[in-house]
Amino acid sequence: MVRHAAAGWFGSHMTVLVSGSAGHLGEAILRTLRGRDSPARGIDLKPSPFTDAVGSIVDPDFVRRQMDGVTAVIHTATLHKPHVATHTRQDFIDTNVTGTLNLLEAAASAGVRSFVFTSTTSAFGSQLRPRAEQAVWVTEDLPPVPKNIYGTTKLMAENLCELFFRERGLPVVVLRTSRFFPEDDDDPAMRSAYPLDNAQANELLYRRLDIADAVSAHLLAAGRAPDIGFARYIVSATSPFEPHHLAALARDAASVVRALYPDCEELYAARGWRLFPAIDRVYVNARARRELGWRPEFDFAHVLNCLRDGRDFRSALAHEVGSKGYHDTAFDDGPYPVAS
Repeated sequence: MVRHAAAGWFGSHMTVLVSGSAGHLGEAILRTLRGRDSPARGIDLKPSPFTDAVGSIVDPDFVRRQMDGVTAVIHTATLHKPHVATHTRQDFIDTNVTGTLNLLEAAASAGVRSFVFTSTTSAFGSQLRPRAEQAVWVTEDLPPVPKNIYGTTKLMAENLCELFFRERGLPVVVLRTSRFFPEDDDDPAMRSAYPLDNAQANELLYRRLDIADAVSAHLLAAGRAPDIGFARYIVSATSPFEPHHLAALARDAASVVRALYPDCEELYAARGWRLFPAIDRVYVNARARRELGWRPEFDFAHVLNCLRDGRDFRSALAHEVGSKGYHDTAFDDGPYPVAS
């Protein structure tokens, strides 16, 4: 039995294997599970306090050895968008596709009852470009059109997940997460125009997710997967916008926000913050809330409540996990190099 993750517990009968345990999300999931005394193991290429076995998901023998006694897999390990400029396309195929295939094969063979795959809203790719002078309303029904090797390999892995449900009966839930990283934006214009906390507060209106809400979605998905079978969900903070706002968001987003939140202007001014003048997309999480029973807590209304109270809008878990970066090397001109 699984209740909402925020209620404080996750099914104690489940032993969860988490890939990517040294990363932002993997660590956050393991922190949460261990804090509840739920059986969980972490695997990663890198040693960390949350990594029980160091090895590569590209190695099928390593992966098979990790499945003993596992009832649920949460697969967060991946090469990300920040790796596009520093890794080859083959690296992305190896990690994001072959690594996922190895985990699916081993999970199906071991009789794992639940598999959760962390995907990305980047799978939508070129579909996120505004058309007809209005923001894009992004639901699960929008066909994905990846625009780089990251989105392409994540979509390939999603399709493998669906194949294993159809052919092997492995219950899989795919979560297309929006951005939850704490690091600076890779766009130098954004970094120069907005302080980090201002930009990330704005993004909670339409394209950001606090890591605590990402964790609760993953744990709910792991519990619900056997009943669902296979599904894809967008996981992002609940947006206040509706379809009738889309044209105005592309033209004058700040006016839309001020109309929805009349005291926003004063609260922002007190911090020297500014709203974005335009918004190009809206990630819609209605299906995840409806079918998973997910109740994200960290939205723009939460931001304003925190500003009123003089509190940080980010979760305690976000502070505990902190900033990790994506490379062992520091870069002078941004958080990571950007592919041209």
